[in-house]
Order: sequence, then structure tokens, then C-alpha cells
Amino acid sequence: MALRLGLLKIPWPKERSAKDPYWDYFIHTPPADRANSVVEMIRNAPEGNVFPNKADLHSPEITSSHVKEMARYVGADLVGIARLEGDSDAYPFAVVCAVRANYDPRAALGIGGQVPVQNGLFVTFVLSAWIRELGFRATAAPHGAAESLAAAAGLGKLNGEGRLETPQFGSCVHVADIIRTDLPLAADG
Repeated sequence: MALRLGLLKIPWPKERSAKDPYWDYFIHTPPADRANSVVEMIRNAPEGNVFPNKADLHSPEITSSHVKEMARYVGADLVGIARLEGDSDAYPFAVVCAVRANYDPRAALGIGGQVPVQNGLFVTFVLSAWIRELGFRATAAPHGAAESLAAAAGLGKLNGEGRLETPQFGSCVHVADIIRTDLPLAADG
């Protein structure tokens, strides 16, 4: 016999107000020791080796769709591919992933405000490891022009402040570390 329970009632409101000092602390106060944060642990994790045998791939368009599907599977909300001009010999393509952000991680330095950064790092870490398993080089790292690359990859447009605005989430989006790769892909945008 199946047990039927009603809706789960959470004792706090969905929208947090400025009157809650604990929530404000959780969102805005950075940890005392950044070395113990998940963000630093993922960024300092070793990348791993490139598999010695390259996988047989379909066309760059099909490979691009597979990369995008994998990125969405591991948690990316938006994925695009841009061609890199300066690194065209070593890494001709950039895979750009973005995740929804309730708070701007640049302003909300607390553990709760850094959740989109953690999610983005997880996505780029797993996706770059998967590309290396296919036998191609891939490295995920912060990029100074990440939001410009996201716009070039067709994820949205830059507003007057230089921030990415997407049709799906507006400016409530965090662009994760950029994956630079030599995997043959088809650029968007």
C-alpha cells in the first residue's frame, strides 16, 4: 500500500528578506579561510591526462551537440561554443557554460552567494575531463573576457555594463570557467 503525503511545508518563506541576519551572513560574508572552500578545492584539483587514443568522432556539428548535451547533463543551464582567435593553434575552440545565479557572485562573497561558481566549476571540471577522455586536450580556467566569449557563443548579449544578459535568465547568470580545447567543434553565434 502506497503512503501518500501532502506537499512538504517549509517553515521559512521562499524569498529571503534583508531582515534575516543569518541569511545575509550566508550570502554576503566570505569564509574565514578561502583555502577550505569548495571553489578553491575544485580549482586546485589536477586536471588529469589526455587519453592517448583519439576517439572516432562525427562531424564537428554533431560533436558540438554531444558536448552541449553532456554539459547540460552535468548541470549547465546554457552552453555555447566560440572560436578562439589568439589561441587558434593550441586551442582553437572555447566551450562556454553558464548557470543561473540568484545572487551576483561578484557581490555575494558568502558561501551561499558562491553556489553558482561551485556549480559552474563542477560542470567545467567534468566536461573538460570527458573531452580529455576522448583523446583531445581541454583545460578549464577563468578567462578575463568570459562574458564576451559567452556573447560570441550566442548565449546572450552584453548590456551597457558589459554584463551578459540572456533571454532565459536576464542578467541572473554566472559564466563559468572557459574550457579551451582542440576538440573539433562548430562555433555558435
